[in-house]
Amino acid sequence: MSYSTWQPPAASFAILLALLFFSPVASAGQPKGVCVSPGGRFPAFSSEGKPPGRAPKGRRDLALCRIFRQNTCCDLTQTFPALISVRNLALTGEGSQECIHLWELLECSICDPRVGVRPGPPAICASFCDMVFKACSESYFSIDTKTQALSPCGLGDILCGKAHKWVSNGTELCHLAGFSVQVSGTSSGLVDDIFCYGGKASLDSISDSWTSSKDRPTLSSVTSWDVQDFQRWARDMPVGERVSWAIGGMVLTVGLIFISKRKSYSHRQKQAAIARNMRLRRLDPRANPQQTRRS
Repeated sequence: MSYSTWQPPAASFAILLALLFFSPVASAGQPKGVCVSPGGRFPAFSSEGKPPGRAPKGRRDLALCRIFRQNTCCDLTQTFPALISVRNLALTGEGSQECIHLWELLECSICDPRVGVRPGPPAICASFCDMVFKACSESYFSIDTKTQALSPCGLGDILCGKAHKWVSNGTELCHLAGFSVQVSGTSSGLVDDIFCYGGKASLDSISDSWTSSKDRPTLSSVTSWDVQDFQRWARDMPVGERVSWAIGGMVLTVGLIFISKRKSYSHRQKQAAIARNMRLRRLDPRANPQQTRRS
């Protein structure tokens, strides 16, 4: 499995993220309602029946999607599976940088407070689903045996195929991945007064949640974590640990860390292969013409 060298985000992708998460919008206020567990492949909210609020600290803190930390229905239960999904896409699913970023945004939809107060699976704007499909069509996915949902191919998966082999468009991709889809003629994020994630209305809850640097995540060396590892990290997070950042200081981008780990792993694999070939050449006379002539 070959991996390409990481390159900085293209300007168009930076603009996309800026539009999705940072465009100025009118004051939206707090989402009305209480947290309603979505069902399907998504774990039930611990805050079921309560209004969205600040994510818990310590062992139940968010493993991903911390941009919603100030106002969400999520805790570790929802975000750890999302972290694993992004990790698999980066390390074994051969996701491009853009694919990994967009998939991370998609997985984090469950933590948007406007999504959390609506029954059923997260409603994703069809236009955003199309962007994810376009970016991830060449990446490898499989059907999760537990959830029966499409997910990035992991190390233990036997049957993996490129996304375009499983589905033919973004709507199908989102549906098979466990989401619902709202079709809109515009990118407002509102369809007949029904909120959908991935449009401009998504900015309302996000812009208010990203308020201070102390809420920014510090994530490193997480490629092989399990739940206990993450809980220890959340409890013992060192103050001076390096913070990984992307577009404009906004991080939903744990994917960047995985891309870096993937690149490092690929380099080590190549070095190991070179070393093995050199050993074989020394052991096999047929691979060394000079040794053959001396024989």
